[in-house]
Parts: sequence; structure tokens; C-alpha cells
Amino acid sequence: MTERRAILSGSTFEEQIGYARAVVDGDWVHVSGTTGYDYATMTISDDAVEQAAQCLRNIEAALAEAKCTFADVVRVRYLLPDRDDFEPCWPLLRGAFGEVRPAATMLMCDLYDPRMKIEIEVYARRHR
Repeated sequence: MTERRAILSGSTFEEQIGYARAVVDGDWVHVSGTTGYDYATMTISDDAVEQAAQCLRNIEAALAEAKCTFADVVRVRYLLPDRDDFEPCWPLLRGAFGEVRPAATMLMCDLYDPRMKIEIEVYARRHR
């Protein structure tokens, strides 16, 4: 039987909505759309680049709990309400994914909270 387990970040949204930050299913790790909230303080910066940095920290923590890293990411989706916020984030995103070169998509859409400027979702494959 394939291992399947949920990874929780402690975000109040996980309990309120009924989802997990990530799900490990065998060798696959599916990380939910992750925003720039600092879950320890439940605060969010007004700056898109700072939000992207926090998104990556939140994702990195979920990946670490799943026993993988950004090097294992095969797919990334960026969701932003304002396309003008995307390019300033590129150096940060290149730092996380530039060597890995996952398949990637950027979508423009409204996010749940108008303070949210970016949401990032990743899929990774563990190499045990």
C-alpha cells in the first residue's frame, strides 16, 4: 500500500477550509497553494517580493517535512492578481528553482484575501 499522509502548517485556514499544506502520496508530494502569510504570527507583508519569500519559506518547510527539497520540485504554479507583481519576484524564484527548472505556469486571478499578492503551488517527487 502506498504511503499517504497530510502535512499541516498550523495555518488556521487548513482547519477552517479542510485541507492540508501538503499531501505525501508515495513518492509524490503535492503542496497546496501557499501564500505569503507568516503562520507563526498570521501576518502578511504588503510587498509582493516579501510575500513570495514567505511563500517559499512555507513551501520549503512542507517539503522538508516530506523529506525533499526544492531540487525535487517538478511543477510550480504562480497565481497573482496583478501581473506587474510577478517580474519583481523573478530573482527570488530563480534562486529557488533556477537549477531545477520545473515545469511552470503563471496565472492571473483574484486571491481569497485582497492583501495576498502571490500564491505558489508545487509538486515534487521524492527520490528515496
